[in-house]
Amino acid sequence: MSDHQEPFIGTIPKRWIPPEMMHAPVLDHSEPRGFMERRYALLINPFYPKDANASFGKHVLTPTLALTSFAATTPARWRVAYWDENLLHGRPPHDPMPQVVGITVHLTFARRAYELADWYRARGSKVILGGLHVLSCPDECEPHADALALGDGVQLWPRILRDIEENSLQSRYVATYENDYCDDPSPRRSILPRRSFLTTTSLIATRGCHNRCGFCYLATDGLRMPYRMRDPQQVVDEFKADDQPYAVFIDNNLGSRRDYLHSLCAALRPLNKIWSAAVTIDVTDDPSLIRNMALAGCTGVFVGFESLSDDNLTDSHKKTPKTSDYARRVRMLHDYGIQVNGSFVLGFDHDRKDVFVRTAEWIEENRLECATFHILTPYPATPLFRQMEAEGRILHRDWSLYDTGHAVFQPKHMTPEELEHGYAWIYQRLFSHTSIWRRRPEQWQAVPLYIAMSYLYKRSNRFWHLLIKHDFVNPVWKPLVAMTRWRHVHYRQKLAQAAMAHGSPGQVVSAGV
Repeated sequence: MSDHQEPFIGTIPKRWIPPEMMHAPVLDHSEPRGFMERRYALLINPFYPKDANASFGKHVLTPTLALTSFAATTPARWRVAYWDENLLHGRPPHDPMPQVVGITVHLTFARRAYELADWYRARGSKVILGGLHVLSCPDECEPHADALALGDGVQLWPRILRDIEENSLQSRYVATYENDYCDDPSPRRSILPRRSFLTTTSLIATRGCHNRCGFCYLATDGLRMPYRMRDPQQVVDEFKADDQPYAVFIDNNLGSRRDYLHSLCAALRPLNKIWSAAVTIDVTDDPSLIRNMALAGCTGVFVGFESLSDDNLTDSHKKTPKTSDYARRVRMLHDYGIQVNGSFVLGFDHDRKDVFVRTAEWIEENRLECATFHILTPYPATPLFRQMEAEGRILHRDWSLYDTGHAVFQPKHMTPEELEHGYAWIYQRLFSHTSIWRRRPEQWQAVPLYIAMSYLYKRSNRFWHLLIKHDFVNPVWKPLVAMTRWRHVHYRQKLAQAAMAHGSPGQVVSAGV
């Protein structure tokens, strides 16, 4: 019988993490202003401290798509550069000084974004802040920017650059997400350091989600994001143009429209490449769609199970099948060679201290190849934040700790310290040798590749910062990706020849952990 007190017996060793993954590069405020290059735009993804409990590798699976999308709309007369502080290459470029600096702002690294903005502004650059935190907290962001981009930055960026050229920059620019998504240009991936990521082919085919969960950033006040779809051929062309064997769809929910996903799979199938995507578990309502995903190259899905409690899911307004049916649906994905990375939120109002052991056991019993955990976090301007603020349960507004790794509210059935302790424990358990082995694929031919992937992703934090810092991420992952693609291409050939009535077609292992 399970001991639900196991996470709270004894102490959990503090996990090692290198200082350079905890602290941003130092900005020299005494440094004088240098030469400014006209019509030079620098796009920055700010540094954020890493969670010692999770895999450091998840931060370099794919690059941010927002900045490369803005770069695609930059006029040809402008020079544009990309800088991601999380690649551990030091402080952003400053010689020459860019005329314009665009910074994406998330609440967890808002403080760093402000530091960068203030430093560049003090040296004459025009700083544009955009991103979700700007939309939810514009008054907080405004003192640090020459202009705010509120809403769809792809529409706003060319207007902002034009106004800078004409010396008529406004303080705020606003755009909705209701435009024809097919009109957006392909991201400018040529500005990316290709060796620094597992794959530079981060794709987006749809925008929005049919769910409006109270804890999700899509429920932010002022954010209206209707479900929009791109022409499947546009997506195929982008995949081919980047010349990578593996792509990650960063859509909130690629399966919101099943008819569209059927069409997308038909377009992707001739490429003989592999990909992974985020979907909700109700995508398994249509077994033929799961088969078509496999035939089109889907090797892994990120599924937001969120909770194993129906009451928690009802409270959060998530439309999902009953949790008692989750196991059958996971099995369906596995039967078509699609691995499952399950996402779970800890600290809902119906969660008690047994939630950590129950969740870990369910994951192991159903052999989820990977799992991701988040402490429930009330993001500003969401229904969850308003609810907890009204109940007096918000502990503070230190946005740097709103990273889903810290308890920033008062849980109902445990202390904040117990919630953080259980979060650390469940990661330790799922990253353990024992748990990795328990969750191995049933088909023995798939086990070696699964073990290699799991140990590289989950057990190699002492090496990840070196791989990231010295641009070895892609070279190290590349052989495993190639092996996965080779296995899956052969698997698809057999699947295409077999009738569904012949039973389970077997398993393969994904590169997209």
